[in-house]
Amino acid sequence: SEKMQQTQSTKTRKQPLQVHHKNQTDLSAWRKGGRTDPEQSVQNHQSPNDQKNDSKQGSLEQALSYFEKVQDRVSLKKNSVLQKHLTTVESIALQRGLPPEGFDVLLNVALSGKLADTVNIRLLKSLIPASVIPETSVVSSVSWFCVSKCSGNIQLLFLRWLITVFDFIDHKEQLHALYGFFFSFLQDEKMCPYVCHLLYLLTRKESVKPFRIRRLLDLQAKMGMQSHLQALLSLYKLFCPELVTITLPGKTKTYFKNSEGPWKAAINIVRRRNQENSLVSQPLFLGTAQPQSRKRKWNTQLIIPASTTNKSNLEEDRDKNRVDLYSTNESFPVEQLQTFSQLLQNIHHLEFPSQMGSVLTNPLLLHYMNCIKDESIYLRLYYWMGQTLQEECTWCVADNNQYEEEFKGFLETVYKTECFLQEGFSSCEEFLYKSLPLWDGFCCRSQILRLVSWIPLSSSLEMKSHLYDPLAQLFFTSSLYFKCSVLESLKELLQNWLNWHVIHLDSESDSQVHSLNTTLSGVVNMVAELIHFVGWLSTAALRLENNPTFLLYFILDFYETVCDMYVRYDLPLLIMPPAGVFYPVLLSMDSVSLNQLCYIMYRYRTNLVAAKENELSKKKILQFKFSSQTYQEYNQYIIAMVGCLWTSSAFQKDIHPQGLRMDDELLKKTTVQEFKTSFNIVYHPAMMGYAVLFLQQAWPDDTTFNFSLIKWNWYLEYLYAQGLKGLKVFIESSINRVSQAS
Repeated sequence: SEKMQQTQSTKTRKQPLQVHHKNQTDLSAWRKGGRTDPEQSVQNHQSPNDQKNDSKQGSLEQALSYFEKVQDRVSLKKNSVLQKHLTTVESIALQRGLPPEGFDVLLNVALSGKLADTVNIRLLKSLIPASVIPETSVVSSVSWFCVSKCSGNIQLLFLRWLITVFDFIDHKEQLHALYGFFFSFLQDEKMCPYVCHLLYLLTRKESVKPFRIRRLLDLQAKMGMQSHLQALLSLYKLFCPELVTITLPGKTKTYFKNSEGPWKAAINIVRRRNQENSLVSQPLFLGTAQPQSRKRKWNTQLIIPASTTNKSNLEEDRDKNRVDLYSTNESFPVEQLQTFSQLLQNIHHLEFPSQMGSVLTNPLLLHYMNCIKDESIYLRLYYWMGQTLQEECTWCVADNNQYEEEFKGFLETVYKTECFLQEGFSSCEEFLYKSLPLWDGFCCRSQILRLVSWIPLSSSLEMKSHLYDPLAQLFFTSSLYFKCSVLESLKELLQNWLNWHVIHLDSESDSQVHSLNTTLSGVVNMVAELIHFVGWLSTAALRLENNPTFLLYFILDFYETVCDMYVRYDLPLLIMPPAGVFYPVLLSMDSVSLNQLCYIMYRYRTNLVAAKENELSKKKILQFKFSSQTYQEYNQYIIAMVGCLWTSSAFQKDIHPQGLRMDDELLKKTTVQEFKTSFNIVYHPAMMGYAVLFLQQAWPDDTTFNFSLIKWNWYLEYLYAQGLKGLKVFIESSINRVSQAS
């Protein structure tokens, strides 16, 4: 093609090793670990380390000059000069990384076929960037594919390298222009998985063409359902669903083979070493890009890369950019997006950066994701995030423990993004399912539990084995604080699920509904399973910890959400707390817990009455009805509460199988004189303090503490004035005599 001919011609024009633009880096700047400054370079005093760097720098320049001039095929074993320069490139690349200007030379010689494959392989494995990789170097090297100078193994290794360092390439426009060229290599079975991976990274909406879809379908028919083909077809279907009409499998754990080879680990080592050597020295960026932290992969991608055009070009084009800034024919550069008004004016031609990680820390781009439901953006973000989470997890990957604080920061950023978007990421869900069975419950605790609260609502069958079971094992063997943290996280998870249900209740056409494959019955089953799980955990925890007030607070906080699901969230589901939770709270010595239980039972009554009224008033048969068991269990609890707090008859009238009913003979053996009144609103251990204070205020001269003097009507007003609103609404709604008086 004409584009490839232009591209191929670029390889004949040798680029000088020294770049003379005022704001660009050169090899000497790279050697110093910073930008060149002519005024200070003469004044700088060279330390022993600088002199050592000078020596290494001279060796690297000699090596690059040698590889640039090599013409004839040279044997590695018989040529000591080649061995020396090859070793120099390898050692410096692994120690400090290569400067941008070195890639053009090394890529051209590795792909030109001038040297043996053993040398070319070593050169390709040495291509560790110290900062960025010029796009022109990559395009020039790709042109060697046209002349069949390099072997298939070298081409394959180059593709793997290109995928690994994709986010280090300074521009992508020329690479996008080569989309059709890369697509033509799909016919090679060995290269097909890696070509699909590269195309997945390069694909835009305009890349999707009918002939390409047909080609992928033909390959699928020939090779079977391969994950890499499925990935590309899925992306095509997101961009153009009208063109890809076939049904594709749902969620796939891993689309692509690991292509990182030796480069990923080497890049991380170089980044760490460069940072440790100097707090001032930072990896270099061409042009207007500013030095930034590249300690880890996610830090590399959390900042939108600035344009690497030199300053003079930017100044020349500034006026033109002002005119064309909002043109519908050109995409708006995200690095120039600064205000919300710019976002609104350019929202239909804004192109996301290749480095999807930079989206996480940019509120404007997150607003864009909320407004424009472009699933291709989510797919790219999920792919990048899933890889990063799995590779950098400090307890899943060996030798990552020393970077726990950095990993915490990344998890915190992901969590804040989920809160901003008000939805969980499927890639985080998969990461949690894989990592929780290996988690010790201590490393990154608050971050992991926060991510748990944003697990998406879906019909997944993996919740029990991959979430509930690992959490339960840690729950029962950990501290009280950890138990409360888990309950808080599960309460937030329930809250997010219910909010999702409300938002999507009337939007059946929303794409997320179809992607989650959730029906109303599916939502009800998932929520019910979560509530039963928390009830089981709570019952066991109260027994293990001996009913502490701190734990009761988190349990009741969860059920305060559960009791209002029908009225507040329009979900046809109500589940009563288990007896192992209800009775410990009813008999607790803490007035706050008892007051909260009263409010919860009042809300249960409100929801059950509303459900019964709707059931009786609607002519059509409802899809969901509360079971008679729910009403029966509520009535049993109400009888127990009224018997305790009001009628002093709980020991006689409580009919719950796990309730308080006991024979009088057994009660008399306790030697408690007034056992019948032991738990009413005056004598209840949680209310005794209020009764004493009431007596002191009503009869300040009485020192006998004669509780029989207390008039309940006055006493109730006193309790209400103390802020026991839960007790107030419960008594007024559930006790007939008080209700009638009100």
